[in-house]
Amino acid sequence: MESSTRILIVGMDASGKILQFDRNAAAVLATNRDDLCGAPFGDMIVGGGDGGLDGLLAAVAAGRETSAMLPIQAAEGTTHDAVITVHPMSGGDPDLSALAVIRVPVPLPDRFLDPAVIRRALLDDSLPRIGATLDLDQLARGLMDIVVPHFCNAGGLLLLESLVAADEPPAQSPDGSHLLRRMAVSFDDADQAWDAAFPTGEVLSYPAGTPYVQCMDTGRPVLARLAEEGAARIAEAWHRPPVAELLKGASMLLLPIIADGGTLGFFVCTRSAAHRPFDAYDIDIGMEFASRAARFIESARRYGRERATALTLQRSLLPTDLSAPATVEVHHRYLPGGRMIEVGGDWYESIALPGARVVLVVGDVAGHGVRAAVTMGRLRTAIHTLAGLDLPPAEALERLDLLMRTLGEREPHFATCTYAVYDAVSGRCEAASAGHLPPLMVLPCGDAMYLDVPPAPPLGVGEGPVVSREFPVEDGSLLVLYTDGLVENRSRDIDDGLARLRRTFGSGGSGGAARPLSELCQAALDGVYDDQHRDDIAMLVARLCRIPADDHVAWELPADPAVARRARGLIRDRLDHWGLSELSDSAELLASELVTNAIRHAGGRLTLRLVREEGLVLEVFDGTDGRPRIRRCEDDLTGPGLCESGRGLHVVGRLARRWGVRRTAGGKAVWCELERL
Repeated sequence: MESSTRILIVGMDASGKILQFDRNAAAVLATNRDDLCGAPFGDMIVGGGDGGLDGLLAAVAAGRETSAMLPIQAAEGTTHDAVITVHPMSGGDPDLSALAVIRVPVPLPDRFLDPAVIRRALLDDSLPRIGATLDLDQLARGLMDIVVPHFCNAGGLLLLESLVAADEPPAQSPDGSHLLRRMAVSFDDADQAWDAAFPTGEVLSYPAGTPYVQCMDTGRPVLARLAEEGAARIAEAWHRPPVAELLKGASMLLLPIIADGGTLGFFVCTRSAAHRPFDAYDIDIGMEFASRAARFIESARRYGRERATALTLQRSLLPTDLSAPATVEVHHRYLPGGRMIEVGGDWYESIALPGARVVLVVGDVAGHGVRAAVTMGRLRTAIHTLAGLDLPPAEALERLDLLMRTLGEREPHFATCTYAVYDAVSGRCEAASAGHLPPLMVLPCGDAMYLDVPPAPPLGVGEGPVVSREFPVEDGSLLVLYTDGLVENRSRDIDDGLARLRRTFGSGGSGGAARPLSELCQAALDGVYDDQHRDDIAMLVARLCRIPADDHVAWELPADPAVARRARGLIRDRLDHWGLSELSDSAELLASELVTNAIRHAGGRLTLRLVREEGLVLEVFDGTDGRPRIRRCEDDLTGPGLCESGRGLHVVGRLARRWGVRRTAGGKAVWCELERL
C-alpha cells in the first residue's frame, strides 16, 4: 500500500444507491456525511464515465467482480482519476448488492497525514524486499525508492567516505569535518534540478554548525524548517542557485544511520511547503526505518569490503604477464566459480627460460575462497623459484609435493598440477602431472589428442613417484592445459567434457590450430558462462614453434685444453655472421671460461651451443651432474689458475646478465646470457 493513495469503501444496492460508506469515503465524497447515505453512486462519477458506470452496475447485477478507471468528483469540487473495483455481496443485508473499493490519489496537503499508513508502507511492505541486497549502491537506490514517496517527496542517502571508498581515506577532511559521499537521491516531482543540485556520488563535507554536522556528531535526528532566507543561504554557501528554490519553505528531517555504536551517515528527507511538515510521529517512524536500514547497510558494506579484499588478493596472485620465447604464442583465460564465489585456487603460468625454452603450468588447489587463493599464491611463488633452478618437470612437482605436505601439517589440503617444459630449439616438450587431467595436443593438420602423461598422486598426498614423459612437437601445434572446471560439472560427465574440448580445438569442431588463440579460448568457454554451479576454470593455450635453424648452432668438442682457443674462434665467426660483433669479446671470454671448466672438472667430450633469441645464450653441455661452485677470493687455493679454483665463475657472473646450471638427460648444461645491444 502506498502512502500516496487513499482507499474509499462504499456499499450499494442493485440500483447503485449508496447504503454504507467508510470514514475516508465520507471525507472525500461529501461535505456532509448525511448527504452521502442514499445518494446514487453515479452522481459521484463525472459525466457517467463515458459508459464505464453502466459496466460496473451491469457487473453488480450479474454478480461479477470488475474494475474500471473513472473520474470521481470530490466534495471540494476537484476531480480525481480513480480505480474502482466492485465486489458482489451475498448474505447479510439483503439490500446490499456490492462493495465498491475506490482508490484515489491523496491530495498533497493530506499525503503524509496518516502515520499508520506511512508506517506500513515504509516498514512492512517495501523494506523486507530489499533486505537481501548485498550491493551497496543498489541497496542505497532501493532504500531511497522507499523513502520517496512513502515518507517524503525528496531525499538523499549519505555515508562516510571511509566506509565506501576502496582505498579507505581518512574519515575526516583536513579541517576536521566529516567526509561524506552521496549514495543516492530520489524525488517525485520529475524536476531534474534535484539531480543537478545534489549529484549522486559527490564527496563533500558540510560546514560546522549546520544540521548535517549536528546529526553526525550527536547521532540523533535533527528536524529543521528552512525559511526562504535559510534556503538562500545554503544555495549561496554551496554556489548552487537551484538549491534555494528546491528547499524554500521545506521541512527537513535528518535521520542518523547508526551501527556498531557509530554514525555511518544519514538520510536527508524533505517535504515541500505543500506537504504536512515533519513532526514527532514522523521522527519515530523515520528512526525505526533508519535503524533497520543501518543493519542492511552494514551487511552490504562488510560484504563489499570482504569481496573487494578477496578479489584484490586473487588478482594479485594470478600472473599479470606471461613470458615465452618469441616463437611461442601464449594465451590464457581465468573464470571464477560464480558471481558469489570469485576467488579460487586455479592458476596458470608461462615462464620463459634461457635457451629458447618455456615452462607452462596449470594447477588447481582444492576448494574455493581466500584459503585456496593463499595456497595457490604459495605454489606460484615456489614454481617461479623451481623454474629458476631449471629443474626437470618431475623433480619440480616432487618439490611442490613436499611443500604441500609441509603446509598440510597445520591444515590438510592438496592440489593438482601439470608442469611442462618446451624447448624451441629441439622442438620437444617434457611434461609431468600430479593428479591433473592430461594436456591436449592439437596438430597443425587439426588432429587433436590427449598426451599420455602418467598421472602421479595430487600434490600434498605424496604416495607415489612423479614420472615425466617427453614428446616431439610439430611446428605450429597447440598445447592446451586446463583445470577440471572446463570439462566437468554437475550435469555433464567428465568424459563428455573431454570429448567436447577435443572437438572444439580439433578439425571436427570450430577449432583448428591456425585460428587465433583468443577465438579458440572463447569457443572452449562457450556455454560455461551460464553454468551457475561450475568450478573455477584456468586455461593456458600455447602455439609451439621452433626458432629458425639459423638462430642456433652447436659444436661438439673434444676434452682437450687447447679446445678453448677453437671455441673462441667458433663464437667469433658465428657472431660476425649474425651481425653481433659488438658482443664478440665478452662471448669469447665466457666461452673460454665455461669450456675450460668443463674440460678440467667434467672430462669427456662436451658440446658448445649458441642460441640467438631475445638475448644471446651460450651453453656448455658435459657428461657430469656436479654443479660448479663459486669460490671466494680468500679461500685457500691449491690450483694454478682461476678455473681450477672455481674463481672463473666470478668472471662469468660479472660479464653475463645471468647464468645458471641445469641438469640434462646425459649430465648438465652450464649457461650464461648476454643482453643484445
